[in-house]
Amino acid sequence: MTTAMLTTNDSIPQSPSPTGAKPTRRANPFATTRVQSVLLLVALLGSWEAAVRLFKVPKHLVPPVSDIAVALWRGLATGPLAKDGFWYHGGVTVAEILLGFVIGSGIGLAIGIVVSQMPRVETLLEPYVAALQSVPKVAIAPIIVVWLGFGISSKVVIICLLTFFPVLVTSIAGFKAVDPDRIDLLRSLSATQWQIFRKAKFPSALPYIFAGLNMAAAFSVVGAVVGEFVGAQAGLGVLILQMEAQMDTGGSFAVCVLLSVIGIVLTGLLRRIERRVLHWMPADTSKRTVNV
Repeated sequence: MTTAMLTTNDSIPQSPSPTGAKPTRRANPFATTRVQSVLLLVALLGSWEAAVRLFKVPKHLVPPVSDIAVALWRGLATGPLAKDGFWYHGGVTVAEILLGFVIGSGIGLAIGIVVSQMPRVETLLEPYVAALQSVPKVAIAPIIVVWLGFGISSKVVIICLLTFFPVLVTSIAGFKAVDPDRIDLLRSLSATQWQIFRKAKFPSALPYIFAGLNMAAAFSVVGAVVGEFVGAQAGLGVLILQMEAQMDTGGSFAVCVLLSVIGIVLTGLLRRIERRVLHWMPADTSKRTVNV
């Protein structure tokens, strides 16, 4: 009887002692980075609004956040074909950005691939690339507009000049950063030059290429606005010039907000593509958490 009772008691799982149990931690909704980022933005905008109202800053110098929000709402509330709305001018600017970004980045990557396969070509082109990169693009933008006119082509060329060099430089650096042991291993297996490039050089250069693409995305937005400032018939840069002529500072800030959103969306798309393409890379050590 006693043995049966002991066996039965041993088979029953014992509940942990209340004194030894660890208390469950509730998830803090403010601990996430996104929530903290939103709260920081709200605090900055609130401080901006309060400072402008408190110190009575003239609206033509620094508009309050409420005026910027009203101007942004008015611009977005218009029809997509309205010549005074944000949709029409924003569509023109986005088309310029995408075309210039794709063409300029594609040419830079193509030349980077050729240079990686032919070291003599790098030595030949290096002084010319350095000379062209040193030329301020803002200075030659009026010349490009004179050559190509006020249409979209001149803005695309300006964006290409700004996006070409970051991708070229980072891609060349990436192709040089490949591990020599991997190349020696492939050569010992009688791999061709194309197989070495596809299996070793190009995967190793992808992080560098995406870094250059991220920089090129920001430069493409700047290049579109610079080209529209110099001479254009439509675009967000033209809208900023029109609003500044009318002393509509709130509208100008609203267009700048829209340009920032375009840059954020373009960069976010590149980051998502990068995560899908570079899924084999280890996670960033700065984002790892250790549970104690």
